[in-house]
Formats: sequence, structure tokens, C-alpha cells
Amino acid sequence: MTAITATPLTPEAFAAFGDVLDTQGAPDRLINQGLCGRYHNRARLDFGAGRAGLSLFQAAPRTLPYRLELVERHPEGSQAFIPMSLTSFLIIVAPDAGGAPGRPRAFLTAPGQAVNLLRGTWHGVLTPLEAPGLFAVVDRIGPGDNLEEHWFKTPYEVRA
Repeated sequence: MTAITATPLTPEAFAAFGDVLDTQGAPDRLINQGLCGRYHNRARLDFGAGRAGLSLFQAAPRTLPYRLELVERHPEGSQAFIPMSLTSFLIIVAPDAGGAPGRPRAFLTAPGQAVNLLRGTWHGVLTPLEAPGLFAVVDRIGPGDNLEEHWFKTPYEVRA
């Protein structure tokens, strides 16, 4: 197995794959009588033919090292994963290499970070590292097949 070292999630390192959703820096504006900071328009949502849907996912926590055997992508829409607790999760992405995933990269989120995966981005399955593993997910709802899977011939091992 080839080893991949997970690195901290930063907007710069993740930009080619999607958006880091967090509350770093000052809010764009204050609302609700000045008691709520609005961090405005943080994700490049893209749903092609279809509409945005909001679902809840309950995923079993995993541990590191993690055996990466499968990645998937959604050619018809972006997909945002927003943890509903202040816990970390592992996000695995890969560049496209002629219709197949290239070498994967792994990121560890900080508590309070979420991600939006750009349309067509190869990514690992939802991988919380702590319970409860509850996420709000914003993605495309509509007709047609919006899932491609790729199983690696040789799995990768993701390490901290």
C-alpha cells in the first residue's frame, strides 16, 4: 500500500477541489441587531440540471490509519459537507487524470470547518473521525445518474 499523509485543511491547499467553509477572519457583515456575524456566500455551489437539496447523513466514525479503496465523484453537482458537531473529519480528494482519479490527497479538518466539493471532484466517502458523525449535506437533487465510483487496484493508507 502507498501511504498518504493527511495535512491540515487550508483554503489555499484545497482550492482546486472546492471551498473550505469556516468563520476565520471578520464576518462580511453583522446582522440580527449586531449580534450575528454573517460569513457571506462561502461556497461555489453548482447543481447543473436540478436543484439544491439539504440532507442529513449519519456516518460511522473511522480511525487512522485509514484504508482508502474507493473514491467517487458527482458530475452533475457540487456537494457540501457540514458537520453538525465541533468534531474533525478526514477529507480525501484526487485530481482528475483523464477520467480517472490521480494521486489522492488527504486533509484533516479542524473543529468548525466544513467543505464544499466542486462539481466532478473525485473524493473519498464521508469519513468522520469522532462520533456522532452527523452532517448536513447540500447537493444536487434531480434526474439522471450523478455518481461515478472508482475502486483502486492497490489501496492507499492514509496516516495522520
